[in-house]
Amino acid sequence: MKKLSLLSLTALAVQLAIPQQASAQTPTWSDDVACIVYSHCSTCHHEGGPGHFNLMSYADGYWWRNEMRAATQARFMPPWPPDPGYRSMAHERILTQQEIDIIAAWVDGGAPEGNSQNTPPPPVFESEWVIDAPDITAIMDDYVIPSSTSDNYRCFVLPISNPADSWITGLEVVPGNTAMVHHVLVFQDNSGQAQQLDAQDPAPGYAGFGGIGVNGADLIGAWVPGSTPYFTPPGMGIKLLANADLVIQVHYPATSDTELDSTRVNIRLGTGPFMRDLAIDPILNHASNMTDGPLIIPANQVRTFHQQYTVPLNATITSIAPHAHLICTSMKAWAVKPGNIVVPLIDIPNWDFAWQGSYSFRNPIYLPTGTVLHSEAVYDNTTTNPNNPNSPPALVTVGEATTDEMMLYYFTWTPGLPSDENIVIDNNPHLAHHQDCAVDFTIGVEDVAARNTLSAYPLPAKDRLVISLPFERGKVALIDSQGRTVHLSSVTGPQHTLDASRLARGWYVLEAWPATALPQRIKVVLE
Repeated sequence: MKKLSLLSLTALAVQLAIPQQASAQTPTWSDDVACIVYSHCSTCHHEGGPGHFNLMSYADGYWWRNEMRAATQARFMPPWPPDPGYRSMAHERILTQQEIDIIAAWVDGGAPEGNSQNTPPPPVFESEWVIDAPDITAIMDDYVIPSSTSDNYRCFVLPISNPADSWITGLEVVPGNTAMVHHVLVFQDNSGQAQQLDAQDPAPGYAGFGGIGVNGADLIGAWVPGSTPYFTPPGMGIKLLANADLVIQVHYPATSDTELDSTRVNIRLGTGPFMRDLAIDPILNHASNMTDGPLIIPANQVRTFHQQYTVPLNATITSIAPHAHLICTSMKAWAVKPGNIVVPLIDIPNWDFAWQGSYSFRNPIYLPTGTVLHSEAVYDNTTTNPNNPNSPPALVTVGEATTDEMMLYYFTWTPGLPSDENIVIDNNPHLAHHQDCAVDFTIGVEDVAARNTLSAYPLPAKDRLVISLPFERGKVALIDSQGRTVHLSSVTGPQHTLDASRLARGWYVLEAWPATALPQRIKVVLE
């Protein structure tokens, strides 16, 4: 392969940075792209939000235009791990193909602003809370996370005022330190045992591994990276007992620095004498119903595991929350009703520890007695897994540490009625747009084909680079600023993940080509 000189690489970088003149068919920020961004991107990408850069103006969009194009083309953003083709879930954060095409056409056409008078007003985020007016809000005392070589599990009692039984219809966990909080489990305790354990420890909270150390405490909610607040279906709620304490178990991974955390829980309560009680349980789990366990993944092996559980009573499920750690690469669950009726539940073909969640069904699913729940998960404990926490790979077994593994499927459920499937949780095929803005620009077939080009995400990249390819079979290469090829591999399929963790930081040229065509090149940056 012909290598590029430093001079030619510099010229290429300059060329890539110059906006091209927009054609008459190019979408504009004001008329087309702003509506998409404000509706689907700005909710995270704003000042103080979880996104690591802002997308609140044309200047923001223009600066990050290439990253937006690459991330949406790869369907890496907006983050939505479940496969909508297996089962469409409630409140899906998914762009339509038209929206993806419009962003690509806008970038390829030079990313013009258009008439600024046509730009919809950007959204206003007055609070980082989704439940911005909670009936109950409780925050733990400031806790200094000590430096440690091992994971830290800490339980905090959050006394609340709840003089009578009530019903939780919305629950939100707001981590005080998202960089350090691995997960949060929310329990209710009406025995006073958690307060006693807390009183015995002079520091805020008390140590608790695997739970909160209280028999009979009920799990009522959870937070893991990527999750969003949970809301119950109409007429259903999680019973919050009178005078119960909230207790959160927070998992902090090992750290070499001291950090501060003050995690909060917000609760919305429902009313009505006929609320139905929901429970949250890991009905499929690695402890009691694996059919080919135990969950042990030897070094340099890829293992697939299965679980099975027969439903002992008529039940209705309203949501599902798969959970695993870093070795896992895919998770799937389905049900088989009597009569061999298969009901898809969820499929996450590319499991990502950083993007987990509890996913509600568009309508509750009724499972008659005798229904069999099934699950499957794949674990890749080899060097080809870019998320493998061990180098070289080491034996991985069940445990709560980040470097251990789990295979859990939490279900939110209640004793069921067939008519429950008529309850509507979400029947909108697409998330509502900001201020009902509309996108009318139409992309033609020729326009889409012309934009079938090489892209990569994220940019700048750190540990891995996800490459979207305009062909199914060929090669990719990474060339450093001295014209040296530092990576070369054959690829099959439209996407390739490059492990960049051991490459020097700086800018490179990414080159890709099929067997019978000239290569395409783009500039990428590692930081």
